[in-house]
Amino acid sequence: MTSTQADRARLFRSLHSSARPLALANAWDVASARVVEAAGAPAIATTSAGAAWSLGLPDGEAVSAGQVTDLVARIAAAVDVPVTADIEGGYGRNGTEVAETVARVLRAGAVGVNIEDGTRPPADLVARLRAARSAAERAGVPLFLNARTDTYLRGLGDPATRLKDTLERARAYADAGADGVFVPGVTDPATVGELAAGIPVPLNVMAGPGAPTVPELGALGVARVSLGPGAAQAAYTAARAVAQRLYATGDYAPLAGAVPFPELDALFTDPR
Repeated sequence: MTSTQADRARLFRSLHSSARPLALANAWDVASARVVEAAGAPAIATTSAGAAWSLGLPDGEAVSAGQVTDLVARIAAAVDVPVTADIEGGYGRNGTEVAETVARVLRAGAVGVNIEDGTRPPADLVARLRAARSAAERAGVPLFLNARTDTYLRGLGDPATRLKDTLERARAYADAGADGVFVPGVTDPATVGELAAGIPVPLNVMAGPGAPTVPELGALGVARVSLGPGAAQAAYTAARAVAQRLYATGDYAPLAGAVPFPELDALFTDPR
């Protein structure tokens, strides 16, 4: 593992480049993080939805800051690559509480966070970002602060002005200290290209089936590509298929091709 948290933070920052976009298969627990790392991931990002589901809760800040901090601490201790945490809106009612969440996540070992606006007014996220940046400066960690705007994901505002509104939000968030801007919900090349050209910090998009490939997104100017809850959804889909086949026919065909037990178990028993 890179020697210090600051070193890991600088490494994570350096991975954001449209020449070779940072691809993140988001993890939701230690096992998924170790599997993703073993597959070659240069960094681990958590998914709030996947983490919530693993705890029996819905997405949307139903988890607590403490639960998220505990998860981040376990993942950061289990992997050798930088970890960035999805902290939704910051798990706080105001900047002071968001700053405390960020401080706790940094103490847990993360070097990056996502904070989203959701349906909050942009000025609210601006305040949260400033608080997060101040917390990171006090901790002495060059945190990668990724500001997520949900204009496309939630279909906010007038579609005719959504691109303009998104760019205005992105610039305000960058001015408030964001190192990157995450715009989930859009993958069409024309819009992505305009976003990349108009946002003054690295652009992050969320991809899935039907989206351009990572290299194609990089050619459009994207520096970071996330799968969001996609890997968790795929894992639970596989578990459902196994169960449905077992109860419908009594056979085990969906288990074919599973990661061999010794290989999976070795991810947790090999000396680190």
